[in-house]
Amino acid sequence: MARRAQPLSPALALGWGAAALLLALTLGTILAVAWRAEAAARLGAADWAAIRFTAWQALLSAAISIALAIPAARALARRRFRGRGVLITLLGAPFILPVIVAVLGLLAVFGRAGLVSGLIAPLGLGPLSIYGLQGVVLANVFFNLPLATRLILQGWHAIPAEHFRLAAQLGMGPAEIARHLERPMLRAVVPGAFAAIFLICITSFAVALTLGGGPRATTVELAIYQAFRFDFDLGRAALLALVQFGLCAIAAAAALIVAVPVAFGAGLDRTVQRWDAGGRAYRWGDAALLTLVAGFLLLPLAMVAAGGLAALPGLPASVFEAALRSLAVALASTALTLGLGIALASAIVRLRDRPRRAGFLEAVGYLSIAASPMVIGTGLFILLFPVADPVALALPVTALVNAAMSLPFALRALIPAIRDVSETYGRLSESLGIGGWTRFRLVTLPRIRRPLGFAAGLSAALSMGDLGVIALFADPDQATLPLQLYRLMAAYRMEDATGAALLLLCLSLALFWIFDRGGRVGTDT
Repeated sequence: MARRAQPLSPALALGWGAAALLLALTLGTILAVAWRAEAAARLGAADWAAIRFTAWQALLSAAISIALAIPAARALARRRFRGRGVLITLLGAPFILPVIVAVLGLLAVFGRAGLVSGLIAPLGLGPLSIYGLQGVVLANVFFNLPLATRLILQGWHAIPAEHFRLAAQLGMGPAEIARHLERPMLRAVVPGAFAAIFLICITSFAVALTLGGGPRATTVELAIYQAFRFDFDLGRAALLALVQFGLCAIAAAAALIVAVPVAFGAGLDRTVQRWDAGGRAYRWGDAALLTLVAGFLLLPLAMVAAGGLAALPGLPASVFEAALRSLAVALASTALTLGLGIALASAIVRLRDRPRRAGFLEAVGYLSIAASPMVIGTGLFILLFPVADPVALALPVTALVNAAMSLPFALRALIPAIRDVSETYGRLSESLGIGGWTRFRLVTLPRIRRPLGFAAGLSAALSMGDLGVIALFADPDQATLPLQLYRLMAAYRMEDATGAALLLLCLSLALFWIFDRGGRVGTDT
C-alpha cells in the first residue's frame, strides 16, 4: 500500500517559499522582459555601441585590476610589517563603500579641478578629465583592485609553508620560486578572479551614470536607464535588458568554470616564512607599491571627508529626508535578506540527504548574481504598470531588489554556520524533543550570531549606497540619499554634494559596524 503524503515541515515550506519568490524576481521578471521585447524593434547602432563599450570597459577594468593586484598581493604575501593586518582589512572596505561616494572622491583627486590637475598645472600640463572610458575604468579599478588583491592573496596563502622551506633548502631565489610555486598558483587563481571582476564591471551602473554617458561611453545598463526614463520605450529597454542578462549569465558561467582550486596539497599549518624577499631594492619596491595602493584607496575618501565636514551643517533638509528614506530602505532590505537567507539556508541543510533538491535551492539563492538590478527593475515595472503605479512603490521595490542582490553573500555566510549547528546539535535536539521555532531560538540562533551579524551589516551597507532600481522608479519627492547626491552633482552643487557624500559614507559604515559588532557581542571575538 502506498504511503500517505507527509506534511511539509515549516522550515522546508519557508525555504521553498523563499525560492519561489526569488524565481519570480529573477526568471519571472526576465520572462516579462522577453514578452515585452517581442514587440520591440531590433537594436540600433547606438545599442550595439553600448554593448561593445560594456564589454570593452569590463575587459580593460578586469585586466588592469588583475595586473596591479598580482604584484600587490605578492608584496603582502612576502612582507611582514606593522599595520599589515590593517591594510588587508582596508582592502575589503571598497566592497561596502557607496559607489557614488567613491566617484565623488575620485573626481576630487583626478577631476579637472582635482588635486592631481592642480599639481601638474605648473608643469604646463592641461587639467585631467576622467569622464568617458578612462573615468569608468579608473572607478572600476578603484573598486576591484582590492577585491582582486584579496582573491590572489588567498592563492598565495594556499601554498603550504613547507614548499617555501624546501625551496630555501634547495637554494631557490625569487625567480625560481616564482617559476615553480607562484606561477602555477596564479594560473589557477587569476582566471576565476578575472571572470568575477568582469561580471562586476558589466553591472557597474552608478559608475557609468556618473562618469560615462554620451554616445561613446554608454553601457548597456545606462542605455536601459535612458530608454526607460527619457524615452519611455519599454520595448527597447526590455530588449536591452535581455542582452544585459545574457552578458551577466555568460560572465557568471565563466567565473564558475574557470575557478580552478589551487592543488598544492595539504601542509602542516605552519607560519609561512619567506627567504626569497630579495635585497634592499626588492624591499623598497614592495614598500613603494603598497604605499601607492593604500594612497589610491585612501586619498579619495580623505578628500570627501575633508570637504564634507565643513558642508555638513549647511546641508538642505532634502538631504536629511533622503537619508531617512535610505535608512528605511536599508533596514527593510536587511530584514528581507536575513529572512530569505535563514529560510533558504535552513531548508538546504535539512535537505542534505537529498542533494539534488538542496542543490536546486542553493542555485536559486545564487541566481541573482547573473541578474542585473536594472533587468529586475525593468521587469517589475512591466509587471506593475498595468495594475499599480510603479512610482508609488519605488521604495518597497528598491528594498526587495536590494535584498535579492545581497542574498548570495548572506548565503555564503549562513549555510556553513547552520550546517555546523545541525551536525553538532541536531541529534541531541531531536532526542530532547526540541524542534521548530524553539530549536531555532534556543539552539541555532545563538550559534549563528556572528555570520548573521556580518550578513546583516553587509546587506545594510550595500542597500544604503545603492543607486540602481531607485533611479528607474523614483520621483523627485522619493529620492534616496545616493540619488539625491547624484542630483546635487548633476546640478553642480559640489559643496552640498560633498557633505551628502560624507553623510552617506558615515551611515553606510555605521550600519555595517553596528550589525557586525552586534553579532559578535557576547562571543569570544
